[in-house]
Amino acid sequence: MTPEEIGQRLVALLAPVEATASVSGGQRYARATVDVPVASWRDAVRAARDDAELHGDFFDWLSAVDELAEGFDVVVHLWSTRHRHGLLLRTRVPRETPVVASIVDLFPGAAWHERETYEMFGVSFDGHGELRPLLLPPEFEGHPLRKEFVLASRVAKPWPGAKEPGESEAGGGRRPVRPPGVPAPGEWGSTPTPAGAAGAGEGPRGGTPARPARERPARPAPGERPARPATGERPARPTTGERPAGERSAGPAAAEPGPPGRPLPGERPTGPPRQEPAPGPGPEEGDA
Repeated sequence: MTPEEIGQRLVALLAPVEATASVSGGQRYARATVDVPVASWRDAVRAARDDAELHGDFFDWLSAVDELAEGFDVVVHLWSTRHRHGLLLRTRVPRETPVVASIVDLFPGAAWHERETYEMFGVSFDGHGELRPLLLPPEFEGHPLRKEFVLASRVAKPWPGAKEPGESEAGGGRRPVRPPGVPAPGEWGSTPTPAGAAGAGEGPRGGTPARPARERPARPAPGERPARPATGERPARPTTGERPAGERSAGPAAAEPGPPGRPLPGERPTGPPRQEPAPGPGPEEGDA
């Protein structure tokens, strides 16, 4: 079956429910995509699994897409191990009450996917019964994959690329576009900003102000040597043999005399006068 035939087959199975069939991108990997109302979510998944022509018996993945003011799209991908084709089912839940029926009783493997989607987007799955944290610590606040979630690291650190999003190489023409989750300048801090004041998906903010960026001294241009201090600015070095001023006063004259029998500093040791031995008696003449 072609992707078009797969989508039309599921629409016919769900009649009189208003379902819309389309084909995703991806050329040879294109998938039949069927949009169904929230109330028919579980019925659509069951029909795609139990129908002999569709036979979507393998649950692949489930996730969500943040569409800002339009709500959240919940998407599930099923695969037929018999017919070797895939099918995307999609429904939209409002942003104020993002709740959809759980499909854990149809595909038990969807339990972890629903927990992750609830944790990252805040979409609740009615009938799941165990939407505990899966990837984040229990004390974590907020849903990181929502587009209004503030990326604190982007506030404390500038954009790592050479150009901001929206800037061209030629310059000018198009104003820079702020990525989702990055607050406007001056918006992040303890003073809240009214909802919608800086664009779609932004509301009151609070918390710890961002740390100011550290300024580094400018590096010299290639080939340029740093300037040396002028003559006379460097402290003069003592000449060879010259002692510092603090040591000049500690000469032999200023030193206290040491104990008896020891020479003073700088003085050669002196001893008692050397006594020459007395000449002995010479040989007598008679002995010759």
